[in-house]
Amino acid sequence: MDARRARTYRPSVTVAAFDQHDPAFIADPYPVFAAMRAGGEVHWHEEMGVALAVSHAASSAVLRHRSLGRIWTDAKPVEQFGSFNLLHRNSLLENEPPTHSRLRRLVAAAFGRGHVERLRPWIADLADRLVDGLVAEIGSEGRADLLSHVATPLPVEVIAELLGVPAGDRALLQPWSNAIVKMYEFGLAEDKKVAAERAATEFVAYLRELIALRRTSPGDDLVSDLVAVTDTDGAKLTEDELVATAVLLLMAGHEATVNVIGNGVRALMNHQDQWRRLVDDPALMPTAVEELIRYDSPLQLFERTATEPVTIAGHRVEPGQKIAALLGAAARDPEVFTDPDTFDIGRNPNPHLGFGMGIHYCLGAPLARIEVQAALSSLVRKLPDAEPAAEPRRRAEFVIRGLHDLPLTSRGR
Repeated sequence: MDARRARTYRPSVTVAAFDQHDPAFIADPYPVFAAMRAGGEVHWHEEMGVALAVSHAASSAVLRHRSLGRIWTDAKPVEQFGSFNLLHRNSLLENEPPTHSRLRRLVAAAFGRGHVERLRPWIADLADRLVDGLVAEIGSEGRADLLSHVATPLPVEVIAELLGVPAGDRALLQPWSNAIVKMYEFGLAEDKKVAAERAATEFVAYLRELIALRRTSPGDDLVSDLVAVTDTDGAKLTEDELVATAVLLLMAGHEATVNVIGNGVRALMNHQDQWRRLVDDPALMPTAVEELIRYDSPLQLFERTATEPVTIAGHRVEPGQKIAALLGAAARDPEVFTDPDTFDIGRNPNPHLGFGMGIHYCLGAPLARIEVQAALSSLVRKLPDAEPAAEPRRRAEFVIRGLHDLPLTSRGR
């Protein structure tokens, strides 16, 4: 039967609330998403207080609609979250036009000075060195963790190199990022909120020092270009906007890439026919990267707020109310993807929403693709007989979907 067969959706319904903290749901949310799609394109989740768009069409509409915005509301109590709120109030991701338009023009202009292409050979070399370490440990211990050897350090090193963070300071970045992004989860425990604010405060202070240094001693890095870039009217980024941009690049670039590599290689290990297919035909690498992003999305949910009445797939969203694109559900919609639960590294076309759509489409998407492709290319060449060594441990978060570890071994052992 054709994947795009006609289907009748009911308008918005109230969902029997899935528990986003349930380990069984987190382990495999996709059957729940399929049941939701079968019942309608948009559902209300009472506990999270947000409508969830579960079809590809409805999710696309949420991401594109100009009357749905990333309307930042300060975390409260405001006096407790000064640094966290500063980062997000000044973030490209959390603003709408005209502020968003100005910020994106300036950040894109700085990015456009050749940084991505400058880093391409450096990233390939870095991936090779990291995979060499993975292979060496498998050789001596019989198994090694892909996350700690490759998936986690690769994007941290890339973002640090992009920003011009000195080598001796780079170990600071991952703990800061991991702590801050937990604030995007629903029902976060108080101690996690305190840790997020502490990390934000330390990161803000560090970046102010780095920015001050680059004002007097510019280098061949993105922070130097962000300091220097001017708009057509001579406007520049404020220091708070510079800080927020650097933090966004780390959190978006690091968290997403770590989890695309981790989730994606797990899918390849669980589908050895597809792994062998990639080993035998590395020319499939570009489509494989897109399928890794689609099949087990590292970002499951992207939330927006109505600025005026909006109707999405029959569901009316009043001003101030929230609706979210449930990206993991959209990525398995049979209206768009033939055999959506099948992992197919040659899938083409593959119109996943993993990098967003509309004005908030990910500015770092080209860099993320280079990183994932570099990691996969190195694994294919240096560890062609890879297979799982044990069941990986999954992170407990729902919105940011990833693994704690991914133990690998080799049939060549």
